[in-house]
Amino acid sequence: MATVLRTVRMIQIALLASVVMYVWVGERVSRNLPSNLTLYYAVSLAAITVIGVILVVRRTLLAHSEAQLRVKPEDSELLGRWRAGYIVIYALCESLALFGLVLRVLGFPLSQTWAFYLSSFGLMLLFGPRRP
Repeated sequence: MATVLRTVRMIQIALLASVVMYVWVGERVSRNLPSNLTLYYAVSLAAITVIGVILVVRRTLLAHSEAQLRVKPEDSELLGRWRAGYIVIYALCESLALFGLVLRVLGFPLSQTWAFYLSSFGLMLLFGPRRP
């Protein structure tokens, strides 16, 4: 369990660092183009949907695996499912930051994209791996 937990934490830290890099890259390559509010609303709706999927994955895949790991803590199949659940959650959180980066590159101001970066970073911290 300790090895799997350490692996998931390293993945989390790497993805948190990549969110910071996305902000930096977005500030370097941003352009001053007219922003399309329809695109912004569409990406915002996609981000809200991703957050919903994150909560569903957390509730179904991780909660079930954690409950079973309390009984059988050394079951390799359960540990793999637990690790996969966290990796899926982190990948979905990362997609929120990518939404912000895409919007920033397309010319949207930082005041409209910071919520994507912040939600990605915050959800990754909130859903940090915990020992069952």
